[in-house]
Amino acid sequence: MPCTERGIVFPSLWEKLNFMPTQKDQNSPKAVLNSKLREFFLEQLQDIYWAEKKLVKTLPKLSEAAHSDELRAAFDSHLTETEGHVSRVEQVFELLGEKAEATECPALKGIAEEGEDIIDETEDDTAQRDVGLIFAGQKAEHYEIATYGALVQLAKDMGQSEIADLLSQTLAEEKKADEKLTELATNGINREAAQEVAD
Repeated sequence: MPCTERGIVFPSLWEKLNFMPTQKDQNSPKAVLNSKLREFFLEQLQDIYWAEKKLVKTLPKLSEAAHSDELRAAFDSHLTETEGHVSRVEQVFELLGEKAEATECPALKGIAEEGEDIIDETEDDTAQRDVGLIFAGQKAEHYEIATYGALVQLAKDMGQSEIADLLSQTLAEEKKADEKLTELATNGINREAAQEVAD
């Protein structure tokens, strides 16, 4: 029982100590509800939401421009996955109690424009074009892998395990898409382009 005797905690101080938040309380989901971490997470989520929606429009163009049937199939398959990524991000917004809003992503916008430049600057039906399309596609994948990897960790740090699980699914699919592009490049497309005679 706290008292005013020397060496004993005074009642007022005892009350303050007794009601001080613990480290566990400070790390709880409620503690980060209005934190700067959550604010930053939301900003990055809006960024990748825009990027995914942009890719839904860009991937069909890459597919149409591809010379290799396998590369075309890879782009078509990833388009279906990307549409699912958009839906997952919308689920995350819903779990956060936020409206799904997109903020223009300068990085992905630049990568998409580069892909269009490659189509304009390379000849139809050449392996060289396919090399360029893979190059642009992997730039997009690497950006997404970095973004989703960071978002997964932030979600875990905010105590949002369901969100972390959702974004981890997308991260795994992005990694597989990147690996598929590497496989196509190294299993023939790069060698074919090396045999094409430059103008």
